[in-house]
Amino acid sequence: MNKNPLETIVKNDQEFFNHVMKSRDLAFSEGSLSPKIKILMALALDASIGTEDGVRALATQAIEAGATKEEIMETVRVAGFVVGVHSVFTAANGLDGLL
Repeated sequence: MNKNPLETIVKNDQEFFNHVMKSRDLAFSEGSLSPKIKILMALALDASIGTEDGVRALATQAIEAGATKEEIMETVRVAGFVVGVHSVFTAANGLDGLL
């Protein structure tokens, strides 16, 4: 992913962009679940909807948050079981060259 996917929003509606980022910060903040777990959850969701770039970005964030390769792959297993093999192919493409 070379450019910020929200670049168009930033340029055209800074107020809305700020709202989106505030919501993101709330969703991924430390709470009952750690940010690492929340990022892994988001990775599973992106794999389930077919977003390879999202899987890659979230896997990178998960690694930065301390996730291991094994934790990432267990996340892919859960997505594959719940959603189906489509999520496994999405995750494989998104993780290619990263792990």
